[in-house]
Amino acid sequence: MEFIRRKMKTIVFLNALATVVWCAPSLCDPEDEFLGIFCKEPEPEPEQPKCMDIMMNYCDDMSYTHTVFPNILGHRTREEAELGPEYLLVSVVHNLLNGECTPDIRMLGCSVLVPRCEKEKVLKPCRSTCEAVRKNCYHAFEGIEMAWPYFLDCDRFFVSDQEGCYDPLEGLRAIQEEGNTPEKPHTVIQFSYQSNAQMNSILKKTAARCPEIAMTYSIGRSVEGKDLLVIEFSNNPGVHELLEPEMKYIGNMHGNEVLGRQLLIYLAQYLCSEYLLGNRRIQTLINTTRIHILPSMNPDGYELAAAELQDTIDPENEEAQNYNSWTLGRGNAQNIDLNRNFPDLTTIVYSRRRHRRFRSNHIPIPDAYWFGKVAPETYAVMKWIRSFPFVLSANFHGGELLVSYPYDLSKHPLEQKMFSPTPDEQVFKQIARTYADAHATMSEGNSGRCENFGSIGQDGIINGAWWYSFAGGMQDFNYLHTNCFEVTVELGCDKFPAEEELYTGWKDNKEALLTFMESVHRGIKGIVKDEDGNGIKGARISVRGIRHDITTAENGDYWRLLTAGIHILTASAPGYTRAMKKIHLPARMQKAGRVDFVLQKAVVEPDMEEDYRIPSMGTYEHFDPYNQFERYTISEQNQNGEEGQEKPWWWSYFSHAHGSTPTWLLRN
Repeated sequence: MEFIRRKMKTIVFLNALATVVWCAPSLCDPEDEFLGIFCKEPEPEPEQPKCMDIMMNYCDDMSYTHTVFPNILGHRTREEAELGPEYLLVSVVHNLLNGECTPDIRMLGCSVLVPRCEKEKVLKPCRSTCEAVRKNCYHAFEGIEMAWPYFLDCDRFFVSDQEGCYDPLEGLRAIQEEGNTPEKPHTVIQFSYQSNAQMNSILKKTAARCPEIAMTYSIGRSVEGKDLLVIEFSNNPGVHELLEPEMKYIGNMHGNEVLGRQLLIYLAQYLCSEYLLGNRRIQTLINTTRIHILPSMNPDGYELAAAELQDTIDPENEEAQNYNSWTLGRGNAQNIDLNRNFPDLTTIVYSRRRHRRFRSNHIPIPDAYWFGKVAPETYAVMKWIRSFPFVLSANFHGGELLVSYPYDLSKHPLEQKMFSPTPDEQVFKQIARTYADAHATMSEGNSGRCENFGSIGQDGIINGAWWYSFAGGMQDFNYLHTNCFEVTVELGCDKFPAEEELYTGWKDNKEALLTFMESVHRGIKGIVKDEDGNGIKGARISVRGIRHDITTAENGDYWRLLTAGIHILTASAPGYTRAMKKIHLPARMQKAGRVDFVLQKAVVEPDMEEDYRIPSMGTYEHFDPYNQFERYTISEQNQNGEEGQEKPWWWSYFSHAHGSTPTWLLRN
C-alpha cells in the first residue's frame, strides 16, 4: 500500500514537471522539427526610450540638446535617419532655396527628425509654428516647383499647445530678439543675378508679402517648359476696374540682355515694400493703375547666356574664351530671335496706307503667319496682350542707351535707316522722352555713345526704323494689333553688366521706371454707353487727323494717349449713330481728361460700314486658326507613369542618393 502511494506521488510529480517543462519557453533547435512546432523564441522586452545627445551636423543648433529614437518618423537609429531623404533635404535646403526661409525650414525638419526628449519622453513641436512657417515659405518651394515636404505636414507630425508642444524655432527667435530690432516693412534688394527658379521665388515671395496689392500668374511656358511668370500690382489684383488704365513692362526678350530683367525684379520688390511703408506716391500709383511686370520673356536664353558667361569667368576653363555676349543666348531655345518673330503688320500698313478709309489699328494677323515657326514665348505674349486692355508698355534691351519707338520697319524696302513715323508720332515722342528725361544720363548727348549703331539720335530717343530697320518687332505689333502703345528701352552698352554695376543701373533707372508708369494717365479716358446706360464693347474712338483708332474694353471704358491741344473725337459702333466731341487738353495735365459718349441705336447704312478691312486676312478675332500652339503643349511623356516626365533641376540632389528617391517632392 505504501509502495502504491509512493508510486502515485511520483506520477503526480512527473506530470507536474512535464507540465512545467511543456509550458516553459524552450530553446529552439533548428534541427528538431518536432520540437520546432512548439518552440517559441523568447520575446525581448521592449526597450524604453532613452534620451541621448543630438549628433546630427545639420541639427546641432536646436534649442535643446537631447533627442530620442525611434523618432517621430519611425527611424530606429540616428544612422537610419541620416540615410533617409528627409535628412538629405534638410541638409541641402539652403542651396535649393538660395538661403530663403532657412534656417526656419531646416530647424522645423530637425524637430521631426530629432525630436525633443525630456525625462525619457518625446515632446512634439507646435502645430502653430509649422503653420506659420508654411504660410511664409510655401512660395519658396513653388518657386523651384517642389512639393511641400510630407514630413512637414502640420497636422500629422505637430501638435497643439494643449498637448504640451514646444516651439522648435525658439532658439532662432532668441537670436533675433537679441538684435532688438522692431519688425518694420523695408526694402531689401539683393543686387545680384538670380537663376530662373530664384527669380520666380522672389516674385512669388513679393506677392505673398503684399497679397492685398499683388499676385503672380503665368502667361505660358518657354520651349524648355519654364514659366513666363508675371507679377501684377493693383489695389484689386486680378480684376480689371472700370476706367483704371493697365500697363506692362517686359524684360529679357533677348536672353543675353539682362539688365532689364534685373530692374523689373527690383521694381517689384520696391513697389511692394514702399507701399507697405506708406510711400504716398507708390500708393497712389498702385491704387489708380493696374501694373503687369514680366521680368523674363526668354528664360531659356538667359540660362544659356548666364552659364556661358560663368564659364568665361572660370580661370580653369581655357575653352570658353570665345564667348560672344552679342549673340549667345540672344534667341530662345529654338534659336529664334523673339523680336523678329511677331507678325509683320507694318508692311501691310505701308501697302494700304493710301486707301482712303484704312486705319492703322487692330490689323488682323495674316493666316500665312501661322505657317511659319512661331515660338511659344511669342505666342504667349501675343495672347497675353490680346487678353488685357493695355494702354502703355515698355520692353527692355541692351546694347545702346536710348528709347526707340515705332515704326521699327522702314517704309522703303531699300532704305535701312529711314525715318518712318506712325500716325501717333507726337504721342510716341512724348512717351519716349518721358523715360529718357527721367533717366540719370540717357537724354544727355546723342544716342550713339555705344558706337554700335551709329550716332543718329535726338536727346536719347529715336524712331526705330531711322535707327535700324527690321520686321516682326514686338512694339510695332502692339501698336498695330491692339490699343497698346509700346516703346523699346535700350539700357546701356553692356548687355550683361557685372554684378557690381547692378546697383548703379537701378539708381539710374528707378525714377524713369516710376515716371513712365505714371504717364499712362495722360490723354483722355471715358465710357461709351448706349441709351440704357450699358457699356458698349468694341466701340471705336477716333481722333481727327490721326489715322489710328482705339477700341473700348469689356464694359465700354477706354483710354486714349494724346498730346496737349485741341482734338476732335468721334465715337462709333456698329448699329449705333456716331457721336462727336471737341476737347482741349491743357499742357502739363497730370490726369487723363474724362470724355464720355452716349450712342443711340440706328440702322447701319452701307456707306457707313467700315470698308478698310482686308478680306484676305480675315478678322481680328481670327487668332491661331490652325491650332498651331498645340504642338507646344503636347509634351513627350510616358502616359503610363512618371518615367517619361521631365524632372526638375534639383532632382539630381536625390536621384544619386541611396535608397528610394522621394517622389513625394514632385508637385504632380
